[in-house]
Amino acid sequence: MTRVVTFGEVMLRLKSPSAEKLFQSPSLEATFGGAEANVAVSLAQLGLPVSFVTALPPNPLGDAAIASIKSFGVDTSRIARKGERVGIYFLESGANQRPSKVIYDRANSAMAGATPEEFDWNAIFEGTTWFHLSGVTPAISATAAQLAIDSVSAARAKGITISCDYNYRKNLWKYGKKAPDVMREIVRHADIGIANEEDCQLALGIESDANAGSEKLDSGKYRVLAERVLEEFPNLKKQVITLRESRSADSNGWSAVLHNRKDFLSSRKYEINNIVDRVGAGDSFAAGLIYGLVTYSADDARALEFATAASCLKHSVQGDFNRVGVADVEALLKGDAGGRVQR
Repeated sequence: MTRVVTFGEVMLRLKSPSAEKLFQSPSLEATFGGAEANVAVSLAQLGLPVSFVTALPPNPLGDAAIASIKSFGVDTSRIARKGERVGIYFLESGANQRPSKVIYDRANSAMAGATPEEFDWNAIFEGTTWFHLSGVTPAISATAAQLAIDSVSAARAKGITISCDYNYRKNLWKYGKKAPDVMREIVRHADIGIANEEDCQLALGIESDANAGSEKLDSGKYRVLAERVLEEFPNLKKQVITLRESRSADSNGWSAVLHNRKDFLSSRKYEINNIVDRVGAGDSFAAGLIYGLVTYSADDARALEFATAASCLKHSVQGDFNRVGVADVEALLKGDAGGRVQR
């Protein structure tokens, strides 16, 4: 039976109401989120057994974060209770031509200061078949980077399938290491590589002439990029890249490609307008991909379409966590995209 473990930091998310500027009004919406926590919650919504591993302080904020994640059916029994603070990020949602902004306040968080002796990977990985982490974790601190390396090494030794979302965050790599110095070591242990349109270049240092950030992306150039990644990392079985065509903060084209060393597959492209919340869309894609690869093990094309549809729906859901289930995704895959009231 499939059992997934994800490892990373969960943060307190403080968002300005609607599309207001931060502190435009004296209130902030408080929820929780973070890359690997988002993946865990989404997988639980899709019906897969999943555990989330992190470090959180033994205080009411840590308790609230655990309660939030646990309420979705995620196992939290392996969370280390240590440290003094929960990391925070402030979110200002963009609109039209004004982009969204994220401000991190996560220095000296419990996860940033966590040490290897606080995680027994043999116990954590008992009965685990799939392990997922992202490039956010090793960007937090030097100790978090070592934990990420330790985790993938332990998973590889146990024969566990490993997926890694490269997730480059330029505002986090502040402790002296450059992203490729750490990420290349981590990706050497992975089976499935996941990236957005610029992560391969920034997280792994692989050159490409793909036009990231454009209103129209050339999927052919991403085929060349995926082939370069697979050539440099022979351990990878598949390289997957999400493609976001940003026309404005409210209007994006959304699709993905997958290279499995034999075939280069492209998903349907969704035109997403009036975006509610795009934060966590990449994480919902990763969760959808894991679900699809597990459920449709012999059909990479179907897994890719499932992941793209699941993450398309996330753009309509407020908060970091994707709250859609398999039936919602399958309805979109069958063409039910009109948004009519279901009675």
